[in-house]
Amino acid sequence: MAALLLRHVGRHCLRAHLSPQLCIRNAVPLGTTAKEEMERFWKKNTSSNRPLSPHISIYSWSLPMAMSICHRGTGIALSAGVSLFGLSALLVPGSFESHLEFVKSLCLGPALIHTAKFALVFPLMYHTWNGIRHLMWDLGKGLTISQYRHPTNYHIDLSSCLLLLSLARVFSTHTM
Repeated sequence: MAALLLRHVGRHCLRAHLSPQLCIRNAVPLGTTAKEEMERFWKKNTSSNRPLSPHISIYSWSLPMAMSICHRGTGIALSAGVSLFGLSALLVPGSFESHLEFVKSLCLGPALIHTAKFALVFPLMYHTWNGIRHLMWDLGKGLTISQYRHPTNYHIDLSSCLLLLSLARVFSTHTM
């Protein structure tokens, strides 16, 4: 049975390659072409005097918009940092201990070390807690302005700061 089916399909495909009229007879004309649609679109835009594209200056900046942009920025920074750290671990000669000894030999002040630790931990904490907020927004919770500005919604920002300070404190006890 399968052999007969394969033979029939094979003959049909062979006939389609040899005579293109078999394929053309099944062709159905479309209602409109893409060119006609685009001409209609541009004619409507020019008749209504719409701008070609909106510029960012016409948007009013809001806190959720800025936080979403910062969330994307911290995500890019984290992925770039992890990638660069992994590549440097593969390509740079020496061990981690030798690099740590080199940093210790620089005799950097505590202010610079704490600033560097803050710069490493802040994107991780902000991206983590703001990612939880984005997941809640994906579930449809906290989308209205009244819900967003509710005092209990500031727990994300507060927990980011508290966790950041506690991690900075933990890491500062193990200074170089």
